[in-house]
Amino acid sequence: MEGLDLLMHIYVFVLAIFVGFELITKVPPTLHTPLMSGSNAISGITIVGALLSAGLGEVNISTILGTIAIVFAMINVVGGFLVTDRMLKMFKKK
Repeated sequence: MEGLDLLMHIYVFVLAIFVGFELITKVPPTLHTPLMSGSNAISGITIVGALLSAGLGEVNISTILGTIAIVFAMINVVGGFLVTDRMLKMFKKK
C-alpha cells in the first residue's frame, strides 16, 4: 500500500509541475506584476499544505517534498511582495 501512496505523491507532484508551467507561460508579461500579488495568497495556501505535509513527524517522501514545497513557496511569496512593493513605489509622488 505504501508503494501506491508514493506513486500517487509523485504523480501529483509531477502533474503540479506541468500545470504550473503551462499556467505561467500563458500569462502575458504585462500581467505578471499584478498577478504576482494575487499569487501570494495561493502560495500562502501552498505553504499551509506543505507545512501539514512536512510536519508529520516521520521522515518519508511526503516530508521531504513538503519541505521543498515550503522553500519554493516562501521564495515565491517573498519575491511577490518585493515585486509588488517595487511596483507600488513607481506610483508614489516624489
